[in-house]
Amino acid sequence: MKRYLYLLSAGHLCTDLSGGALPALLPFLVLYYNLDYAAVGGLMFASSFLSSVIQPIFGYLADKLSQSWFLVAGVFLSGACFALTGFVSDYWAIFTVVALMGVGGSMFHPEAARLVHAVSGRNEGKAMGIFSVGGNGGFGIGPLLVVGAVTSFGMPGMVVFAVIAVMMSLLLIRALPSLRRAVQDVSPATQPRETVRDGAIAGKNDWRQFSKLTIVIIFRAIAVSSLFSFLPLFCIHILGASEAAGSLVLSVLSLSGIVMTLWGGSLADRYGCVWTLRLCCILFVPLMIFITISTQIWMVYALLLPLSFCVSGAYSAYVVLGQRYLARSIGFASGVTMGLAFSIGGMLVPVLGWVADMYGLLAAMEVITACTIGAAACSFVLPEPEIHETA
Repeated sequence: MKRYLYLLSAGHLCTDLSGGALPALLPFLVLYYNLDYAAVGGLMFASSFLSSVIQPIFGYLADKLSQSWFLVAGVFLSGACFALTGFVSDYWAIFTVVALMGVGGSMFHPEAARLVHAVSGRNEGKAMGIFSVGGNGGFGIGPLLVVGAVTSFGMPGMVVFAVIAVMMSLLLIRALPSLRRAVQDVSPATQPRETVRDGAIAGKNDWRQFSKLTIVIIFRAIAVSSLFSFLPLFCIHILGASEAAGSLVLSVLSLSGIVMTLWGGSLADRYGCVWTLRLCCILFVPLMIFITISTQIWMVYALLLPLSFCVSGAYSAYVVLGQRYLARSIGFASGVTMGLAFSIGGMLVPVLGWVADMYGLLAAMEVITACTIGAAACSFVLPEPEIHETA
């Protein structure tokens, strides 16, 4: 089963290459096209808006019908649409293809997370951590790839994202039949709901606790999405770093997040998902305060590793926690925790852009800090759920 877990992680990497590369592209768009901060935030909104609406729908369909072809379509749409940003120059055309890129991610994530849950066995946190490593890798490699492609070949160099998407899609097409058979052999709970007999799915849906979790994730999502959008700009325009140095902070955060995600998954298995999520939320607050008062770029770089733990270490914990709260709706839970809540964070980035335009980047960073405080406070109302075994 591990080979399927690694395959899903690779698909996750290729899907999130585009999402990871978009923030790193923003400083270049500001430089070449004189976009203001609100317009920059608008592109983050474009990548999140449609996915925020439809990702839970894809999760619901994954629970009901087991639509594994979502994996292929999601990977392809994400990479191919992002590649089109290298061939269109009109702002609204860029806005449109970035929005479609977000749709691709919303198709991939719920079904992939549902399948990870199916092959994880008892180590749900570790399995979700391995899957999440792919996303971290995508967010880490994406900025390096976009900088290398654009600086070497100009905007047409963005075609590299389409090439990667096509190759991964073909690999998934080849593997899907055996993956479906393996999942059906492991757990009847992953089959379409109509084929599951009484008792096949254990547990129940605790919507009250899941709603509380969603609030925590929304606070975190606003903070993380805004941080990834404005931290490079903060480094460039406030601390005086170069565009390359500013974009590099995203790669450091995401690549170190590979280790932090695995560590967070292991902590969730050992100490509990709520404990791990709460720890990450609490540590996030002082780190944002220290970054906001930084006066040199090296001060920000010195905080990147612990910041990476706060950003990435909680990922496995809150996805698995959502799946446990909604034990009968794994795909839907994954669609909300991995997509809807995070996308709402992205949708609110333009508000931070407006704050930055009106009051400066420091004010925007202070709003991000306030969101981390909200997440930390709300994390204390979450209970550790009971773990139900699947028949």
